Amino acid sequence: MNITAIIIPAIVVGCVGLLIAIFLGLAGEKFKVPVDEREEKIVDVLPGNNCGGCGYAGCSGLATAIVKGEAPVNQCPVGGAPVAKLVGDIMGVKAESEEKKVAFVKCSGTCDKTKDFYVYTGNKKCSDVKFVPNGGAKSCRYGCLGFGECVEACPFGAIHIVDGKIAQVDPLECKACGKCIDACPQKLIELVPYNAAHIVKCSSKDKGKDVMKACSVGCIACHLCEKNCPVGAISVTDNLAHIDQEKCTGCGICAEKCPKKIIL
Repeated sequence: MNITAIIIPAIVVGCVGLLIAIFLGLAGEKFKVPVDEREEKIVDVLPGNNCGGCGYAGCSGLATAIVKGEAPVNQCPVGGAPVAKLVGDIMGVKAESEEKKVAFVKCSGTCDKTKDFYVYTGNKKCSDVKFVPNGGAKSCRYGCLGFGECVEACPFGAIHIVDGKIAQVDPLECKACGKCIDACPQKLIELVPYNAAHIVKCSSKDKGKDVMKACSVGCIACHLCEKNCPVGAISVTDNLAHIDQEKCTGCGICAEKCPKKIIL
């Protein structure tokens, strides 16, 4: 065996590899993008869930945006006020206090309150059920489909299907990341103040007579809540009552006057 025929190629390959390594090292230094040390500090204090609830691609994306001045220091919905203060200290600014919010499912269609058109036995996925006749087995085409895509989307285990029919959020576990809002094909979920005094738990836009045929507790757009609210915090649009949380004083008159008891 000719040893030279083995040694020479090995040396050549080794030299080429060394040259490539040196080239990559030099290129890496030349084209390296400097990272603001504040970004690393902010990433360290952020929760690290990478849920995207802040509107950016993970915690590192938010940290970069904060340092660039493109996002406020209290942008992280999961960390809340404690994390906002830490980020504010890093950035040298005062974190403005923001009211804690939680997700809320605007539907009361449990088994004893809503009716079904038929028994559905197909694919157990809300986004697929939307395409079956009537948009699902429930008589109310605006209600929760009950197959839990929001449950799967929640990274904190804050949502559960109750009564086999409807999604319900645990406000103590909810971090207001918004994943469930994006996952719900019915667009039933919204963020509301944690201490909201009253909320309308319905999303039906049908006329009153049609609502009563489908659900015993749906909003029938009777306007009694709107007419009796002393501060004008309630309006009825598209046959559905809506409460302006910034105006609501929590007096309770709307809940008292509502004949369907849909205002919680």
